[in-house]
Amino acid sequence: MQITVIQADYHNEQHGKDLVMLLNAYALDPMGGGEALSDQVQQNLVTTIAKRHDFLTLLCYVDGQPAGILNCVEGFSTFKCKPLLNIHDCGVLKEYRGLGLSQKMFNEVEKISRERGYCKLTLEVLEGNTVAQNIYTKLGFSSYELDEKTGKALFWEKVL
Repeated sequence: MQITVIQADYHNEQHGKDLVMLLNAYALDPMGGGEALSDQVQQNLVTTIAKRHDFLTLLCYVDGQPAGILNCVEGFSTFKCKPLLNIHDCGVLKEYRGLGLSQKMFNEVEKISRERGYCKLTLEVLEGNTVAQNIYTKLGFSSYELDEKTGKALFWEKVL
């Protein structure tokens, strides 16, 4: 079995198709919200991402077949005065789970992040997604707190 992790080229038609297919599969999963990407998103996502300079997608292939995706967005740490990378989406197709694909993608994104001088990697994970939490813990991620008295950081959103 050959496992390959590559950085997506948003101008490569096959990479674009694989990105949309993998992200839609993740969106359909209960941990991705359980709802397909809209037609508008599927048709415009790759061209919209291609216009950005702060986005990174890793695609993972098993024997040449698309199997996993990692979408990341650059941010900035004011406390460190350095860029950071937020892992926004991580998905592996059901038939390829248990092969260590997430670990391979995370190892590659960490390598890229170190090369680019990012100060940290961040991500969000659902409370009920214990499988992902276990993987992330194994990879060195943890929740954080600045002070025990103020508690752990929480991720919140306001939909616009």
